[in-house]
Amino acid sequence: MASGEEDVEQLIATIYQRESRRIFATLVRLLGDFDLAEDAMHEAFASAMTQWTNEGVPQNPRAWLVSTGRFKAIDTIRRRTRFDANLEQLARRMEAESPPDISQLDRRQLEDDQLRLIFTCCHPALAADTQVALTLREVCGLKTEEVASAFLTKPSTMAQRIVRGKAKIREANIPFEVPALDEVPQRLDSVLSVVYLVFNEGYSASSGESATRTDLSAEAIRLGRLLAELLPDAEVLGLLALMLLHESRRTARTDATGDLVLLEDQDRSLWDQQLIAEGRQLVSRALATGRIGMYTLQASISAVHASAAEFDATDWSQIVSYYDILLQAAPSPVVRLNRAVAIAMRDGAEVGLAEVDEVLASGQLQDYHLAHAARADLCRRLDRTDDARASYQAALELATQEPERRFLEKRLRELA
Repeated sequence: MASGEEDVEQLIATIYQRESRRIFATLVRLLGDFDLAEDAMHEAFASAMTQWTNEGVPQNPRAWLVSTGRFKAIDTIRRRTRFDANLEQLARRMEAESPPDISQLDRRQLEDDQLRLIFTCCHPALAADTQVALTLREVCGLKTEEVASAFLTKPSTMAQRIVRGKAKIREANIPFEVPALDEVPQRLDSVLSVVYLVFNEGYSASSGESATRTDLSAEAIRLGRLLAELLPDAEVLGLLALMLLHESRRTARTDATGDLVLLEDQDRSLWDQQLIAEGRQLVSRALATGRIGMYTLQASISAVHASAAEFDATDWSQIVSYYDILLQAAPSPVVRLNRAVAIAMRDGAEVGLAEVDEVLASGQLQDYHLAHAARADLCRRLDRTDDARASYQAALELATQEPERRFLEKRLRELA
């Protein structure tokens, strides 16, 4: 392969990695069809390999790829008209339309299109699990098998969910657009929820050999930055801050063998101070608006952890206060559990254990392995060995992530 050809191939690979999902989002807007846009995008990149090598790289590669993708889609529709007469009218309409002026297409326009796509995939007419699946597949570009793996679902089941979601968008004529200003709050909640679910799966994988999935958490942070730039709502800033503050601890959360390292044992010199500084600044901006929501409160809690030079210096009273407010703003059994653990750190293991037992007695977290693990740890600290062993065993039976299972097995061996 000639050197020039190698350079073009490397350039195209780089553009694909960095820009393909943005280019795809623009094609979805222009073509109004997910599958047609996906095929058109891949055909455009394939054409670039030949034409850019022979004719040189265009001045605006992104615009070239979008324009070529659009024409490829029209050709595809033309070919299909032999089997579907209804497509003939669509092909004529698309050819008759003046091509959109994409000669000056820049990154901001591409990201605007991606924002439209996020809101489309998170439309309230779609079920919550479909919103997550579509966002991961269409916005983040994960393969169907990867989406299924992330959420403990068979690929065939996930594929059906994605197909049904696309069909719903098409049949209900859900527009590819950012909603009107008065609709943003309702729609934004869905978008933020999906982005947070994606991040959580990346930060602490629900199953598998690894404790984390950097591809998912990185994609969630990228989407969070995009939302914060284009829609700097207080809760958008809060969510981005929360993700950055969590992400700052990633390197310290596992050891060289991939085993978990608890917060109290982490080497804080490994924490990413740049992410912490950015996260704390975003928390301050969100709090300054006076519109404090669940993501801003959680980010505030993470900021307290990030501020402590060592575990024993953690301000647990402040953390409990934030959990008190969070419990009123967004009550949930998981928030109650996390608050109980913070109370244990502030007031002692016995007081915390009573809180954890109250949460478990409600029955809402009986299938949540971290609830049993929290109870086991507090019993261990109180030398209630039999109770600790029973709770660790209950947690182990529910855990599906291998590093967590190894940690629980280690605790059981220590008790023995």
